[in-house]
Amino acid sequence: MPSLDDKMLREIIMDHYQYPRNKRTMTDTKYDSIHMDSESCTDDIHVYLWYENGIIKDVAFDGIACTIATSSTSIMTELLIGKTKEEAKKIIDNYMNMIYEKQYDEDLLEEANAFKYTYRQANRINCATIGWKGINELLDRKE
Repeated sequence: MPSLDDKMLREIIMDHYQYPRNKRTMTDTKYDSIHMDSESCTDDIHVYLWYENGIIKDVAFDGIACTIATSSTSIMTELLIGKTKEEAKKIIDNYMNMIYEKQYDEDLLEEANAFKYTYRQANRINCATIGWKGINELLDRKE
């Protein structure tokens, strides 16, 4: 992925906040869900996963969340749909490595690279990872 300047990073974040992808309530029983909330802010979301035949068929989320939580979860849904569990885990691990200033493959993260400076604001780390932690837990439940 080409290097993104700070303005482009902000634009990606704001676009996914104003127009979140895959943000909807799921009542279909083929979806597993997990409730994620934050003790430090208003983030309170449900993450939904439809996993079948070894493939992530769909990922969605719903609830109330700040700009960072909404946009990072929106980007996450786009990155993971259509992936195998192993591919998704690799993307999630690289995202977490980026957030915690460890070595990561930025090519795997595409628009999620918009959060590469989150470590500068430690109070935003939970916001940037809440949806990712939720999907990771749901994937851990799958064989």
